[in-house]
Amino acid sequence: MATASLELQGLNFNLSEEHLAVQEAARDFAQNELLPGIVERDNEARFPAEQIKKMGELGFLGMMVSPDYGGGGMDTVSYVLAMEEISKIDASASVVMSVNNSLVCYGLEAYGTEEQKQKYLTRLATGETIGAFCLSEPEAGSDATSQATTAEDKGDYYLVNGTKNWITNGNSSGICLVIAQTNREKKHRGINCLIVEKGMPGFVVGKKEDKMGIRASDTHSLLFTDVKIPKQNRIGEDGFGFKFAMSTLNGGRIGIAAQALGIAAGAYELALKYSQERKSFGKQIFEHQAIQFKLAEMATKIEAARLLVYKAARLKDEHKDYVQAAAMAKLFASEIAMWATTEAVQIHGGYGYVKEFHVERLMRDAKITQIYEGTSEIQKLVIARELIR
Repeated sequence: MATASLELQGLNFNLSEEHLAVQEAARDFAQNELLPGIVERDNEARFPAEQIKKMGELGFLGMMVSPDYGGGGMDTVSYVLAMEEISKIDASASVVMSVNNSLVCYGLEAYGTEEQKQKYLTRLATGETIGAFCLSEPEAGSDATSQATTAEDKGDYYLVNGTKNWITNGNSSGICLVIAQTNREKKHRGINCLIVEKGMPGFVVGKKEDKMGIRASDTHSLLFTDVKIPKQNRIGEDGFGFKFAMSTLNGGRIGIAAQALGIAAGAYELALKYSQERKSFGKQIFEHQAIQFKLAEMATKIEAARLLVYKAARLKDEHKDYVQAAAMAKLFASEIAMWATTEAVQIHGGYGYVKEFHVERLMRDAKITQIYEGTSEIQKLVIARELIR
């Protein structure tokens, strides 16, 4: 019955030669450029600036952007394949890639004016600069309608005041998409999205967060005090900001689902390799049924997550409704990432608890995938809402 359903939707999970080439390129980059020094970057919470620059040069930061604006013109499947491979090694680098591709570049290309695309999108797609998506606030995480940051309409410009937090690429970005309230009486219909450039007077980067996982990613609070934003920097019509944010996040969930999938798959690959090297009671630990069962369950659940991620990506590429599919993929893949990384640590035993074997970092990195781009609880609300549409 499930197979028939997939056929009716026209879904095809066969990868083309182009897809396989992208996957291989991402795998090579992760192994050769991201793996060296990853433990030190994690320990020091050091942003991988050199590696991110190379990602831009190789086209990983604007994969789905039209070549007209300097992008790769690739499909979403190519993007999730690359996200998975990079996330197997370095989730701190892959979240930079996810935000730039799924949120910032996608939002600008889908809803920006031609002038905005020429001015900002080309720089983002080529990696000349990277972007930040500024929605979360100290009192507005899952409740995105409660924006305390204001954008007061002053005629030909907006005056922005407020604080955003948990902002990925907060210090390293050059272009920020800021969600702010213009007309509180209209509630979510009074919210706008504004393009804010680093260096505008009154725009200050706040403290850097000391995080449990994805420690090398650049997470800061951003402070806005009487920042003048020209009207031409508003994306869409007046009051379009909330709809912009929700639409953009739907695609962002596919990126984070692919990240979670990569973290889970990376932990599984390390655990499988270790199980064939480590011996106990005179034989490889893989020969113990308890370890076999763990690895078999990991492989099965990761493959199920992969199919959900591919399905969401295919639906987006085919311009079909992918809201529920993206939420399902993000929910399931993030739950599997947390579970699989914990199992990988268990399979490694005491070695799993030390940094040089990598699985403890993957376990710490996995947790955030259940939180950002909408918590697991929010994904369940989205799925439930879609069930009765």
